[in-house]
Amino acid sequence: MLHDRLELMDRADRNRVADSIKIDGLDDPELARHVPADLLATLRDEVEMARELLPAFDRRAFLDGTLTPIWFGSAINSFGVRELMDGIGEFGPQPQPQKAQPRQIAPEEDAVTGFVFKVQANMDPKHRDRVAFVRLASGHFERGMKLTHVRSKKPMAITNPVLFLAADRELADEAWAGDIMGIPNHGQLRIGDTLTEGEALRVSGIPSFAPELLQVCRAGDPMKSKHLEKALTQFAEEGAAKVFRPMLGSGFIVGVVGALQFEVLASRIELEYGLPVRFEPSQFTSARWVSGPAEAVDAFVKVNKGHVAHDSDGDLVYLTRLQWDIDRIGRDHPEVQLTATKEMMV
Repeated sequence: MLHDRLELMDRADRNRVADSIKIDGLDDPELARHVPADLLATLRDEVEMARELLPAFDRRAFLDGTLTPIWFGSAINSFGVRELMDGIGEFGPQPQPQKAQPRQIAPEEDAVTGFVFKVQANMDPKHRDRVAFVRLASGHFERGMKLTHVRSKKPMAITNPVLFLAADRELADEAWAGDIMGIPNHGQLRIGDTLTEGEALRVSGIPSFAPELLQVCRAGDPMKSKHLEKALTQFAEEGAAKVFRPMLGSGFIVGVVGALQFEVLASRIELEYGLPVRFEPSQFTSARWVSGPAEAVDAFVKVNKGHVAHDSDGDLVYLTRLQWDIDRIGRDHPEVQLTATKEMMV
């Protein structure tokens, strides 16, 4: 009701609006010509209730993150999708300055900078593709540009960037600060990577959160453990799960934030790698990243090897069973910090 319009959808093509009618509020007689009386009464009652119970839309509050607008629709029926996208375009914020080291990146800068915030593999199973989603923080990108991959310090020619809209993709000839483009690659790009026109900038502020559920992952065929390692490494790089390799024993411990993710992972591993796997309960219930002075960390590891693992980046992780484990480390190793988040700046 922000614009007082009645949008009538085309029955044959729900992506198209058959008629867009300007109305003057809910009491406009024009509504009765297009909406049955019983539905119109319900509409008026529900809109009145929403207006009385909910605060009015305030774009400043939205931009401050203290108010969240809601669009009603059905993606599967393509109803309301266009309105959602138009609303994001109309009310969403302009590109903001991006935190980075050693300096902040301003969106109006001429030089192109961008960072990887998501990696998705096997979007097209026929081609085993791997796409890194890059958000441009500044500059005007043009297809074919050479950008420096800051982590490896190597140049990358971006010859086939793509823009996505649902399942559709098209080549991106250009992009600007705030745009998101996909860069197909063979594993060079990871979440947190920064691309620039040469300056050694590293985008910061991309957190990785500790998982809330941990299970042991085993291959149905023990002879295919290497295949399992490859699959789990891929999902860890995507950010779909956290994968830990314990210092003692063999196998992998997989961490997720929701139980259904274990089923999704098992299904994807079997579908994409032809490798049936099973997830089994673990003695551990949570994980914390370990940091601190080298000597203190070494002393900590020596007496806690049964709880220590490495994540897919090689960083130390403390696997816990109870809050008591965390409290004990605080007492016995006061110089060691256990954190539930890790900065994804590489």
